[in-house]
Amino acid sequence: MSKLVTIFGGSGFVGRYIARRMAKEGWRVRVAVRNPNEALFVKPYGVVGQVEPVFCNVRDDASVAAVLHGADAVVNCVGILEESGKNTFDAVQAEAPGRIARIAAAAGVGALVQISAIGANPESESEYARTKAAGEAAVLAAFPNAVILRPSIIFGSEDGFFNRFAAMTRFGPILPVVGADTKFQPVWVDDVAQAAVAGVTGKAAAGIYELGGPDAMTFRELMGVMLTVIRRRRLVVNIPFGIANLIATLAGIGQTLSLGIVKAPLTKDQVINLRSDNVVSEGANGFAQLGIEPTDMEAVLPDYLWRFRPSGQYSEIKESAKNLRKA
Repeated sequence: MSKLVTIFGGSGFVGRYIARRMAKEGWRVRVAVRNPNEALFVKPYGVVGQVEPVFCNVRDDASVAAVLHGADAVVNCVGILEESGKNTFDAVQAEAPGRIARIAAAAGVGALVQISAIGANPESESEYARTKAAGEAAVLAAFPNAVILRPSIIFGSEDGFFNRFAAMTRFGPILPVVGADTKFQPVWVDDVAQAAVAGVTGKAAAGIYELGGPDAMTFRELMGVMLTVIRRRRLVVNIPFGIANLIATLAGIGQTLSLGIVKAPLTKDQVINLRSDNVVSEGANGFAQLGIEPTDMEAVLPDYLWRFRPSGQYSEIKESAKNLRKA
């Protein structure tokens, strides 16, 4: 019988790519999520019955144990960018990874991959970064042979980064950003998935890997690349951190008063994170040690950002027509 991998958060942005790759590797895939009915799109990743979404609450021992029953490997992709109700940074990013690792070890699971993030730091002022570090520590304490992946900002057709800022260009000539000089090293989501598969299948040695794409660029430079891809001219304006913090505070109050109906576009914790570069550390293990050549973002961005061009899918046709007229 084929081996079984349980992927926590397997219908999310990163998890779905890992699920697809594991299915292609011939594994049975159990996608553990809060809402299985909203994750039915993962079923066609394999043959009938190969990929199955199941319910799991990562805050509950019994629920985690149930989805780990019979599993040969586990991947934890669960993470949040902002807190909501019981899904706090501590509960989701610190306690849950430790719970998964502890129960996986007790169940005799052979391999564990934890998706963390560059910037995970127990001393950080950011609760996001601190809890990511706490989750890593909890995983390694219970499952010393785990593979921990720390990607920089991840891009892909479902991303919340380039898609978000490309959408903002539709509303005016100015594109505001916080931390315009902060550096990022964008990494393609499928490259992260490939690294996770290496961890599951034993092709990656235990340890921590920092994953970044070929280019490290400032926030402003990344917006420049995006604007070129979507054929728009916008003035990228930096919002000073002090003002950004004030905006985040007021937005947070508005979200609270509206009972969450009005979502804050920026949080104070995100402002803290934007103060620090998000690039691979010098000397860190990464794609090279995994035998993976990271993909250039400019080879991928046009595949999904074309819809933000002024003429959408017809942009290239119109450009070709202009060239014909000139000839």
